[in-house]
Amino acid sequence: GRPVHVEGRYLMRSGESLVAMNIDQIQSILSEAGPDYSAEICREATWDDLDTECIEEFRRRWIKKSGNAALKDVNRVQLLADAELAFGEQMTYAALILFGKRLSLGRLLGQAEVIFEYRANDLTGPAQQRVEFRQGFFSFYDKLWDLIELRNTVQHYQDGLFIWDIKTFNEGAIREAILNAVSHRDYRSGESAFVRQYPERIEISSPGGFPVGVTVENILWKQNPRNRRVADILAKCGLVERSGQGMNRIFESCIRESKGDPDFRNTDKWNVCLTLHGTIQQPEFLRVLEKIGDERLRSFSTEDFIVIQAVYTGTVLSDRLEPVARKLLEEGLIEKVPHSKDNPWILARKLFSAIGKAGVHTRKVGLDRETHKALLQAHIKKTSQQGSPLKELRQVVPYLDRGAVQTLLRELREEEKIHSHGNTNAGLWYPGPMTEGCHRE
Repeated sequence: GRPVHVEGRYLMRSGESLVAMNIDQIQSILSEAGPDYSAEICREATWDDLDTECIEEFRRRWIKKSGNAALKDVNRVQLLADAELAFGEQMTYAALILFGKRLSLGRLLGQAEVIFEYRANDLTGPAQQRVEFRQGFFSFYDKLWDLIELRNTVQHYQDGLFIWDIKTFNEGAIREAILNAVSHRDYRSGESAFVRQYPERIEISSPGGFPVGVTVENILWKQNPRNRRVADILAKCGLVERSGQGMNRIFESCIRESKGDPDFRNTDKWNVCLTLHGTIQQPEFLRVLEKIGDERLRSFSTEDFIVIQAVYTGTVLSDRLEPVARKLLEEGLIEKVPHSKDNPWILARKLFSAIGKAGVHTRKVGLDRETHKALLQAHIKKTSQQGSPLKELRQVVPYLDRGAVQTLLRELREEEKIHSHGNTNAGLWYPGPMTEGCHRE
């Protein structure tokens, strides 16, 4: 967290040599272990620099989230003191970011603005609409969404009997992305945050790059709020979760509407750039989710959504997601094809049937039919004394449904490799063919 000063320079290693750091590299090191900038006192700020309407909007949201009606009678000085935003006549930078007047921010923290642009295409030149929000966040949070909603078209998809009307831009996902840009950007940077809307995508960029320790690969599981005081206030109002960044909600929204994963490809160490696509990419996948059912989807974790989508698209799962896949296997939503070493996971037969591709499922698992039969036969031989019930045999091949296991058992019986005693539910299976006069108690 501290660069080392040697003879007028701050040095770092580059290969076999020592070279001087530039100002950006020094600032990056300082920010790694520096205090929360949003919690620091802005010495020049006074109560006159704060917008009363913004403070009252904060009060309303805090009361609604906390259920504490007593906050109605607390004066502004005490309210902001309780929220650790102001201390007597001293204002934090967080107070300016959230409640600052336009002229005051221009004087004290001009970069604390969000600029909205609408562009009809990717051509360079002036935007068709540009609005600069250099004012307290609580004064424009809803206004910014209203601008986006003006051009938020509805996509109509019909696939057989299935019909979906889905808006191009999901309000929940966009709002979460804007909250991230405000609460995690680097306010020491002189750049502004941008929300650029195109007909089929939205790009949200914020200065500062990812916080220390956060990467594209771990962004769902790693939290390191750059401006903790701002994040705390947004959590008090129910706008964000105190424990996370809201990226899980963004990912879930994108997957549920089949719009592709959140795109960070334009992110670098100076800016985080998030692109959210609005076009439905695979309507067929929506039918898969519909077959799973809303009630089950409501209990899905973000990892559940990621695994289902990955299995549908044939994407290889990371080691981190393997336990999630095994859980969905037990629930009968996906299956495992043993002969496929690189990517053994496929959707369950019932989900293939929902999209009219039961034959594809048969082809994917059919290549391993004899292996399944061999596993069942081997288990029946091992339990030849007591017999094997159907429930136990289903545990041998848990990626197959009940009907598929029964079909394999019938084939083995017709091949005179096994035989059964009793009915389907309570019956027991034994090795070898049924012999005359054979009877088991």
